[in-house]
Amino acid sequence: MWCVLVLAAASVYGVLHRRRSGRVRVRGRDGGKRLGAAELGEGLGERATLVQFSSAFCAPCRATRRVLGEVAGMVPGVSHVEIDAEDHLDLVRDLGILKTPTVLVLDADGLIVRRATGQPRKADVIAALGEAV
Repeated sequence: MWCVLVLAAASVYGVLHRRRSGRVRVRGRDGGKRLGAAELGEGLGERATLVQFSSAFCAPCRATRRVLGEVAGMVPGVSHVEIDAEDHLDLVRDLGILKTPTVLVLDADGLIVRRATGQPRKADVIAALGEAV
C-alpha cells in the first residue's frame, strides 16, 4: 500500500517538474537587476541578450547552447552569452541561480525581463524576446 502511494506521489512530482522545466517566465524577484559587459565578459546585444548559465557536466546545457545560438543567429540584434556558473559564483548567488542551465533574457539596457530554468524550447525563447525589444 505504501509503495503505491510513494510511487504515485513521485510520479505526480515528476510530471509537474517536467512541465515547469524550461518554461520562460517573468520572475518578480529579479527586482530590476541589470547586467552589463563587466558581469557578462562581453557587450550586450543591440536589441537583446540571451545569458546562459552552464556547468561542465550539464547535459541539457549543450542542447540549450545550440537552441540559444540558433535563436541569436535568426533574430537580428540578439546575442548569446554563456557563463560558466562555477567560475562566477558571486554572480550566481546574486542572481539566485539554483541549477543549470538557467537562461536570462536581457533587454538592450541589460535589464532582466525573463528567466528560464532547464532547457527552453526555441519557440518560448523567441516569444520571450518580444518582451525584451
